[in-house]
Amino acid sequence: MADNKYVVGYAKLGTSSCKKCKQKIDKGGLRIGKVTPNPFSEDAGDMKQWFHPACIFETFVKARATTKKIEEPEDAEGFGDLNQEDKDAIKQLIEDYHTKAGSKPSPKPKKTVQTTPTSSTPVKTTPKKESSGASSNGSIKSNDRGPSTSHTSAKKVTTPSTEDDPFAEKDNSFREFRRLCADIAEENSYLGKTKLVNTYITKGHSGDGFRGDLYLLIKLLLPGVVKTVYNLNNKQLAKLFSQIFGTNLQRMVADLDQGDVAETIRWAFEESKVLPPQKKSTLSLQEVDAYLNELSQMSKEEDQLRVLTKVAKRCTSNDLKMFVRLIKHDLRINSGAKHILDGLDPNAYAAFQASRNLRDVVERVTQNQSQATEDARPGMSKTLSVRAALMTPVLPMLAEACRSVEQAMKKCPNGFFAEIKYDGERVQVHKRGDEFKFFSRSLKPVLEHKVKLFRDFIPKAFATSSNLILDSEVLLVDNKTGNPLPFGTLGVHKKAAFQDATVCLFVFDCLLINDENIMNRPIKERRQILEKNMTPVKNHVNLSEVKLIKKPADLQELMARVFREGLEGLVLKDVNSIYEPGKRHWLKVKKDYLHEGSMADSADLVVLGAYYGTGNKGGMMSIFLMGVYDPDNDRWVTVSKCGSGLDDKKLESLNKELDVVKISKDYSKVPPWLHVNKSLTPDFVVADPKKAPVWEIIGAEFSQAEIHTADGISIRFPRIQKFRDDKTWKEATDLPRLKFLFKQSKEKSDMNLMKALGKDGSGSDDEEGDGDADMESDEVNGEGGANTEMRSLKESRKRAASGDDEDGESSGKKAKPLCRYGADCYQKNPQHLRDFDHQQNTPNQKRNSSSSASEPPAKTADLSSSQS
Repeated sequence: MADNKYVVGYAKLGTSSCKKCKQKIDKGGLRIGKVTPNPFSEDAGDMKQWFHPACIFETFVKARATTKKIEEPEDAEGFGDLNQEDKDAIKQLIEDYHTKAGSKPSPKPKKTVQTTPTSSTPVKTTPKKESSGASSNGSIKSNDRGPSTSHTSAKKVTTPSTEDDPFAEKDNSFREFRRLCADIAEENSYLGKTKLVNTYITKGHSGDGFRGDLYLLIKLLLPGVVKTVYNLNNKQLAKLFSQIFGTNLQRMVADLDQGDVAETIRWAFEESKVLPPQKKSTLSLQEVDAYLNELSQMSKEEDQLRVLTKVAKRCTSNDLKMFVRLIKHDLRINSGAKHILDGLDPNAYAAFQASRNLRDVVERVTQNQSQATEDARPGMSKTLSVRAALMTPVLPMLAEACRSVEQAMKKCPNGFFAEIKYDGERVQVHKRGDEFKFFSRSLKPVLEHKVKLFRDFIPKAFATSSNLILDSEVLLVDNKTGNPLPFGTLGVHKKAAFQDATVCLFVFDCLLINDENIMNRPIKERRQILEKNMTPVKNHVNLSEVKLIKKPADLQELMARVFREGLEGLVLKDVNSIYEPGKRHWLKVKKDYLHEGSMADSADLVVLGAYYGTGNKGGMMSIFLMGVYDPDNDRWVTVSKCGSGLDDKKLESLNKELDVVKISKDYSKVPPWLHVNKSLTPDFVVADPKKAPVWEIIGAEFSQAEIHTADGISIRFPRIQKFRDDKTWKEATDLPRLKFLFKQSKEKSDMNLMKALGKDGSGSDDEEGDGDADMESDEVNGEGGANTEMRSLKESRKRAASGDDEDGESSGKKAKPLCRYGADCYQKNPQHLRDFDHQQNTPNQKRNSSSSASEPPAKTADLSSSQS
């Protein structure tokens, strides 16, 4: 254990005395221990010298500068186990100590830091250096590589000397940053977290105002939002630091299972004999930022090792712990971008979501505050505007689940646009003249092979528009029919299998056009602008097809048609809604959302294994491997990984109750009863699958996933619907039953859909056709939309039922064989529809069809039969 480590806790026996005042520490009393090596024997363990909390802080005031002290709560092991009153008392002692220590400042070397000037801050500039990163003499230049902005701020970031303003140095210190993070993590309420940020950036260390670099502070508080790629996973970090510290790699890797790589590296650093940690934190935010930027440019292991060694030499153990958390984009403070940015300005979060340009947002907030101060109106800054920035991604607007027709009508009483929920990849298009940028839903650049053709076709579709921001979906479409191909076909290898297909952009919204921001206009106006300025290019750039819905019956009919065609669902948008980045104010309709999942595909699966979680679920099982029994081969096969649907309380009980064996993803330790793909090897397997719990897993649909061993059958978007404590493995779904459910899910009849949507399902094809005509009268124009897809199958069936072939000749002279599924046939192949008779089944035909389906004995009521 490292010298002068501190522990805090409660006295167990009341026999120990305070080393300063020599008084007994009462049983149960709060005490702080100074941990020192045993002077008599290296093998005898460490010694603890106990103090009253106030006494030990008195010793810190007189201690040498090189002595390690408790400068923040994290420096005392066991602080998190104290009650809140004692935590507050320790924090107050730390604050009092810093106040006393600050009254006798020691001379410090001159440093150059960045700060945002205020009207009270003198502005001094220093010459720029050509090189970035750490220099040979240890000085570091901060190099911000964040997105640039076209909006030039009146107040620019400058670099005053910290000798003239010692409080600026304090506000820019990494130790103060760590203390702020600890305070935010300790605060339970989100409003409290926001208040802590606001207080810090309002008062600063001096209490008279924050003098540090405000942009850099906010940027480092949001490492998961303003992301930089470091190409380092947990095991790589453990490997590199084990070399730096000279510690045992296997021990560090084993500790990674606890879910906090930063904590693993911290204790390894404290135990290092090769490179012991610094006694006191001296790093600045600018130095940390420069080290991070330098590390992000390194891809070779030896270069990463060199940079991390340089960092470790400057760090205390807690410094390095926080540095690693910055690398992992997770400060463990349980606070999102909204809680941090709300502390900056009430509108800062909305402005950042719209522009994703943090520097621009911080500079505009500072400008507004400075202007209010100059106008003698302190605290009365003008409202921060929300605007999109061209060529910088906007956080996409999202949709919440809609579980009934009634919910949709209530949420959108003025009517809404219903759009087909295309099963492709969402893409945000930015066009400035001849320059293009394409961003994914997660705001990352889209792979070039998916969008390269659009550079030629978008200018044709928007001939009169130079600058654009479009919200759209990219799909692969069949060149002959114009119909979209299934999800996942956009990959390079998958796309090669579809020779007669092309990538198509389905545009459904416009955020900016000809430099005019139209996000705050209602969607009915944005749609009109889109239609006015866009000329569809067939099979390349299409306008999404929408329908204006005002009646529940119209929505029911459209939902039935969409599900019948196997499409993913609908997106519903209130006609008066504006575009709100990141907000879930649209509605999405999918089978598994409706009527408590009664329309969804489901199966009763057995828990076969588990995986460690990440983040706040690190060190515990939070994702579970689900599967079924294969009676033909007497083994268990996998169907899905699932973690959705569990609350924290249930997860905690599962970690205590589930009987598992740890195999640490070692494929050689997989038991013979389990058939699992090597890439899915879990951290744990159940001790006995026949005693494992049974869960009902629900999802959007059964899907094909070759990575799973249940004949490639899986469940798309799985979540835990119910814990079937009433079932054992014998009553759970087995592989033959799963195959039948998979087949049955593709054979669901239109009648079942209509029943599930609240309609009686009766009526002839003619009546259905009349309904279609009524719907089409309200449709908003669109090219290559889903109505073509939805009509194609119905027309093919009508032609097959009437006996007409492609040439219009009657085939009544030669009777066609009956399709065993009759009118309920799930096949979409035109050749099949021409070759087989699909008239309504007779009762006898139904019996034959049912028997030919080779249904296994029904063990569970997973799904109602489509032959009802």
